[in-house]
Amino acid sequence: MAYPRTYIIVHGGAGIHSKSSEPDVKNVLRLACTEALNSAPSEVSALALVENAIVSLENSSLLNAGYGSNLTLDGTVECDASIMDGRTSDFASVGAVSGVKNPIRLARRILEHSRVPDRLARIPPLTLVSAGAHAFAKSDNLELVPPESLVAPQAYAQWSKWKSRLVSSVPLDSEDADSMYAFQDTVGAVAWNAASEEIASGVSSGGILLKHSGRVGEAAVFGAGCWAQSESLKADGRRRQGMACSVSGAGEYIIRANLARSISDAIDRGAEDGDIHEILEKTLADDFWTPNRTPSNPDPSAGIVMLTTEQLTDGRLAGRLWCAFTTPSMSIAYASSEKPRGKAFILRRPKTAEARSKDRPRIFVTALSL
Repeated sequence: MAYPRTYIIVHGGAGIHSKSSEPDVKNVLRLACTEALNSAPSEVSALALVENAIVSLENSSLLNAGYGSNLTLDGTVECDASIMDGRTSDFASVGAVSGVKNPIRLARRILEHSRVPDRLARIPPLTLVSAGAHAFAKSDNLELVPPESLVAPQAYAQWSKWKSRLVSSVPLDSEDADSMYAFQDTVGAVAWNAASEEIASGVSSGGILLKHSGRVGEAAVFGAGCWAQSESLKADGRRRQGMACSVSGAGEYIIRANLARSISDAIDRGAEDGDIHEILEKTLADDFWTPNRTPSNPDPSAGIVMLTTEQLTDGRLAGRLWCAFTTPSMSIAYASSEKPRGKAFILRRPKTAEARSKDRPRIFVTALSL
């Protein structure tokens, strides 16, 4: 069932997308948009749209989240996920959790739990990890599954290949490195209900391939993997830009940059008519790419999908989709209640960006009207 002026945007991660995988990935992303818009007739909140879109992405074996997640060094699935409400700034996340079919549902339940006053005035958790997260999921009757059932055949094949390479100590050449890093992408979603002015974001990930057990990535860290804020007036009378973003890429570097929140802060610092294109490019270059660049990792990877809202002259709010990434490609899709048939793209960095010196960040930024 469709509702007036609701928007959903999803991404399948920033990385390296082969031409052969493009049709299947685009189908998965379009399906996520459709399932989000058609879900839960009694609840059309932006949070519900984000949650249900990411559930669809987590259920695909093609993406690095839920079923399909990269495997740890030990060959197991450990997932991170988070969700944020832009109207209230409420946030919740899970990290390194196993045996939960849809980690984003668990993050949403933790967020809702934080809204219930505690009888002893205890501070509710922002993040739960590992066994504690699993115990919370069990107590809240979320769907639990045998941990091994989340190991997708494709993920196991990649783990076997790279685990044997690790054991053999054969160094990677550039082509091998590209092949391995093609499977690092995180998935996410942002949504906006224009009628209620609700805006939300979320992110989910299986983490990096061959990660240490217990590693927590950007998808579980406040301000790193996702951010959302509603349009509002600041104390000085200026209008605060409404926005929601979801981030993909190298988790440790994204955490260091606190990237999702850094983008929000940069937008807030800008003038009301600030150039979002320039803000995204500068933030990725100055706050992410330059500080994290090392001889062993000369081209840090990150991708951002973002929805911004802006007030038109007639007082109505309009939305715009932004996408920015430092990687060769990023997969996205979007749909709305007015145009429910989702549009999906594998955005690829143009040759002009690819030709830049490796001493300069190769950032691609684009925008689409919703």
